[in-house]
Amino acid sequence: MTTPVTDMLKIKDVAERTGVAAATIRMWEQRYGFPEPDRTPAGYRLYTEADVEAIRTVVALRRRGLSVPAAIERARATPGSDLSRDSGAPLADDLHPSIYAAVAAIDPNAHPRVLRRSTLAAMSHAIEDELLARGASGLVFGAFQRELFYDRVAHRYDQLAMRSEAVVVFADFDHVTDERGAPTRVPIAPTDALGNEWAVVIDAPGYAASLLAWERPNRASGGERLFEAVLSLDPRAARRAAVVAAQLARRGGAEVGDRLVTLLEGRPLATEPPASALTSLTNRMVAYLDDGGAVPG
Repeated sequence: MTTPVTDMLKIKDVAERTGVAAATIRMWEQRYGFPEPDRTPAGYRLYTEADVEAIRTVVALRRRGLSVPAAIERARATPGSDLSRDSGAPLADDLHPSIYAAVAAIDPNAHPRVLRRSTLAAMSHAIEDELLARGASGLVFGAFQRELFYDRVAHRYDQLAMRSEAVVVFADFDHVTDERGAPTRVPIAPTDALGNEWAVVIDAPGYAASLLAWERPNRASGGERLFEAVLSLDPRAARRAAVVAAQLARRGGAEVGDRLVTLLEGRPLATEPPASALTSLTNRMVAYLDDGGAVPG
């Protein structure tokens, strides 16, 4: 049955009911063909209550860690479903094997930069130190590829574990260790996507950061390892990374994984999303520093 025009909603009404900015709704329509509003003879968009519910579903799925395209696809597949009241854990098919790819797909301001391993290490220490300096008790995830790489900084993560709700680290460990007050160690295989990645993710009250990278097969002339990296200070990107990491921990057999997946479902974002220029500017500064401070003439 066709909805009477008098019962239809303008885009500003939809924005007010869903919390999604009108500009974002228009962008989704242009990029993904969603939603599909009717038009007045003058070209103004008109929406139904079903459109409102569908947009709310996308918002709820985004909070569960899905990318915009995946959330829209899921909302289309489940018409009339309002997941904003669904507190269940993310479904199994939401699992993403790569933390880097999961975040790079949703944060347009985290432009990839090719960085040296030493630069990534310095940035990681700064991110970790900021959490300690704030005294905030949050969630910390780290991916190290190999156990010997983790061993070099294990003392730092022991300290983080004493002050955090949970700390989970991934490397080629022999088995899971999941002890209270210590980092949870989750084994990964070299053939796993995460086996080629570097990750430091902080999701804490008032502070969110994610530094994610994958190692390139070639090396710099001096033999130093090179990574394609994204740094984001957007709490939405950190939440996406944390959700994926928690799911991978659960898949790896760590009991804490179930708890963290559930915890992240209803957890408020660390902060309000920052200005998009903040992440972009920070990445540009890092690129200059990694290049030895050289500034184009």
